[in-house]
Amino acid sequence: MPKPFENLTELPKPFDCARAHRTLAVLGEGEPTLDISGSAKAALEAAFGNSPFLCRLALRERAFLSELVNVGPEACLARIEDDVLSAAFAAGTTQAMEILRRAKRQAALAIALADIAGLWNVDAVTGALTAFADACVRGALRFLLRNAAGVASLSETDAQKLEAETGLVVLAMGKYGAFELNYSSDIDLVIFYDAVRFPFRRRDEPRAAAVDIVRGLVKLLSETTADGYVFRVDLRLRPDAGATQVAISTEAAEIYYEGMGQNWERAAMIKARACAGDPVAYSGFETFIEPFIWRKNLDYAAIEDIHSIKRQIHAHAGHEKIAIAGHNIKLGRGGIREIEFFAQTQQLIAGGRNRALRPRGTLQALEALRQRGLIADRTAQELTHAYRFLRHVEHRLQMIDDQQTHTLPQSQEELRHVALFSGFDGVDSFSAALRKQLEIVQNHYAQLFESSAPLANVKGSLVFTGVEDDLETTATLRGMGFRDPAHVSGAIRAWHHGRIRATRSARAREILTALLPALLEALAGTADPDAAFVQFDRFFSRLNSGIQILSLLQARPELLKLIAEICGSAPRLADHLARTPTVLDALLDPGFLQNLPSREVLTRALAEQMHVAATYEDALDVARRFAREQIFRVGVQIIQGTITADDAGPAFANVAEVVIAAFLPIVQKELASSAGTVDGGAFAVIAMGKLGGREMTAESDLDLVFVYDTPESTSGSNGAKPLAVSLYYARLAQRLISALTALTGEGGLYEVDMRLRPSGNKGPVAVALETFEHYHNGEAWTWERMALTRARVIVGGDDFRIRIDNAIRDALRQHVDSAKLFQDAREMRGKLAAEFPGSNSWDLKFAPGALVDIEFVAQSFQLRAVSHDDEVVDANTIGALMRLAAAGEIEAADAQTLISAARMQQALLQVLRIAVDGTLDPEGAAPGLKTLLARAAGTADFEILKGHLSDAQTRVRSIFDRLMNTA
Repeated sequence: MPKPFENLTELPKPFDCARAHRTLAVLGEGEPTLDISGSAKAALEAAFGNSPFLCRLALRERAFLSELVNVGPEACLARIEDDVLSAAFAAGTTQAMEILRRAKRQAALAIALADIAGLWNVDAVTGALTAFADACVRGALRFLLRNAAGVASLSETDAQKLEAETGLVVLAMGKYGAFELNYSSDIDLVIFYDAVRFPFRRRDEPRAAAVDIVRGLVKLLSETTADGYVFRVDLRLRPDAGATQVAISTEAAEIYYEGMGQNWERAAMIKARACAGDPVAYSGFETFIEPFIWRKNLDYAAIEDIHSIKRQIHAHAGHEKIAIAGHNIKLGRGGIREIEFFAQTQQLIAGGRNRALRPRGTLQALEALRQRGLIADRTAQELTHAYRFLRHVEHRLQMIDDQQTHTLPQSQEELRHVALFSGFDGVDSFSAALRKQLEIVQNHYAQLFESSAPLANVKGSLVFTGVEDDLETTATLRGMGFRDPAHVSGAIRAWHHGRIRATRSARAREILTALLPALLEALAGTADPDAAFVQFDRFFSRLNSGIQILSLLQARPELLKLIAEICGSAPRLADHLARTPTVLDALLDPGFLQNLPSREVLTRALAEQMHVAATYEDALDVARRFAREQIFRVGVQIIQGTITADDAGPAFANVAEVVIAAFLPIVQKELASSAGTVDGGAFAVIAMGKLGGREMTAESDLDLVFVYDTPESTSGSNGAKPLAVSLYYARLAQRLISALTALTGEGGLYEVDMRLRPSGNKGPVAVALETFEHYHNGEAWTWERMALTRARVIVGGDDFRIRIDNAIRDALRQHVDSAKLFQDAREMRGKLAAEFPGSNSWDLKFAPGALVDIEFVAQSFQLRAVSHDDEVVDANTIGALMRLAAAGEIEAADAQTLISAARMQQALLQVLRIAVDGTLDPEGAAPGLKTLLARAAGTADFEILKGHLSDAQTRVRSIFDRLMNTA
């Protein structure tokens, strides 16, 4: 009978002949000596000349090598598998690990030599690797179960019986489940336990004990010791691997797959099989999982989900030359994964109605599809040949140094090494043959998908299934402009796993799959795709449900682009969107992006919503939601460029005024329930500062002053608990402030600043009109009189409004010493500059030449002129400058410079208040924000804007210094 390694032909050439000869020489010395000649020697030369790893194995296992050459790989592997199962009876963990690792070295050497010598084809090699892995998992598991039984004082000690009755289900997944393991493969395991059958407990809990066993199994197989390792174990294909324990009860698994299982998990389960554990527990799980994998009646949404997964992969037949150097033959174009996906997607769609389409193995699946006429004979033949060719190259790559790699080397010399080991004469012939197979796969793959319309204009793969990054997808995302594609891919996989509320339902995940290319395209279209994605992820993760929003975005792509633009250019507004995703309900209003509503329309809308509020607290929450929605609306229109700063300031002011007007009768009613009312009394709210000038931004405080008046005969309120007049109106003012500022379940609304009331923080919260008049006619400081130029009554009875307006106008008309006025103004500006120096020109309020300088000029010159011309007074800064120029109080050229600078800086401030916190750092600003700022200012780009801003502030400061020192 001929020896196993005789009469061998077509052996690969050794890449390093010297290493092969050195290794053989060492093996020929010492004990046992190895006397090998003929084709057996040539086979060893081919192995040692191409694989440093096999050299190390042979030198360590020289006795086994002698056995292998004499009896052959089949007999050796049968004996090795028996040794592995004997690990169950090892005296301890160390001995069990030694048995398993010695067996791995011998199996690796036997299978590699059988492959290199041509004794086994690819199918036999993958089958042998898989059978050996099965034996290792069983041997290790039995060892752990015997130990656990000893600790638990169980009477059962038979290892095989313990395994069969323990309630554990050990599933082999992926290539392992399909008997397709590669030479240096991980083994993918999913391990469940039947809590009823599982006999072990830790702290009276089966899960903890099951987790201990799984961790022990991973340690026995994966831990690298002086003897090496057995298999790297990957547990990430279990349900929601990022959020679950390594051992999961069958009940929990069934709940997950029933409610959260995804199509990619159905595809993964096609290859699942029990490689160890309890057959009864597995039978129960298999019965449950079969209808999850194989749906007999796929609904339209499920079919669309599968097709949309396919349409995310744009394989372009005949385009783009495939580079051999550096190509990943598993995940790259035309690689092994494409053949597997080609088969699995068709199995998912048709396998539910035809059991013959359910083979685990890729080649068996292709043959089943061919026999049922679902693919052509030539397609099956060519893909089968390509699969075996690519797996052959994959094994050679991994045998070189036992590396789990699928990527061809970049250097020509290393590529020549792989070419020789794969049986070719050199790089050219190898590259030609490999390219041919990759192109064949790519063409068939593209033809499978060409009937499906793409979901977006994205060119390349967008696959977010499984537990690891898809290399082609990573390349596509990077090509789209994402700097951190791994973060994007990982976040999207988490969405698909249902880890956020918006994707808990199967329907939401199906819509998400179809929407993803368009979503990523929209985010990539922003100036900073990564920042836009982070903001969108925050928003999306806070939604309570996703079906409505995802359906809306799918139906209205323009809204998808709008949200992408918000996320990419206005981080603060995007953060508001993330914190309060309910404001998106407003997007359903067709007029949301059209003209802003007037104060009258806002008043009616808020009244209608507050009418249904059952309690005071409900009314506060309704108003908060209403105000946030309207503020968001204004912010969106700023981003869209449909309104300017001239529009935005009054729009924000309208919202604030409407809310204040709506709150006042509510708090009056609350106060009246105990203190009653004041007979003949009147109460008004005066807006000052930005609200008074209708120059508010999205984040402006409310500068308010509260004024009241009562008949002389009235001393107090008329309720059950009467209050003195001054205390009554102080309480009313305090309640109104609380209504505006209090944090409710809907959050806060506005901050209220009372420092502009008579006597400032030392004065009463609400003042009598007589006191207000007296103070401003005789006691007010210059800065308080300047502030009064922006005073405007926003809430109060008509008659009382007129009286307050007259009081304000009379106070402003008081004679002023111009020299003292401008001296006081300069000193005040100096104090502000010392306290708020302006960190850079983007401090649009306090920087030299910024808005405060412009406001000081407008207010000072109004105070100087109003005594002889009260038409110069306007609460709005730009309006005041126009009036002053028309009256000849300021030169027209100076006024125009100040107005132009004010308009630009107010426009920029509106953007910054919805975009960032604090002062802008121009170096760290996102590109999207820079683009938005340039557009708001009407410049071509951000660099030009910086020049314009600097020039404008220089001009303003020059005018400020000249006018405020010479007036």
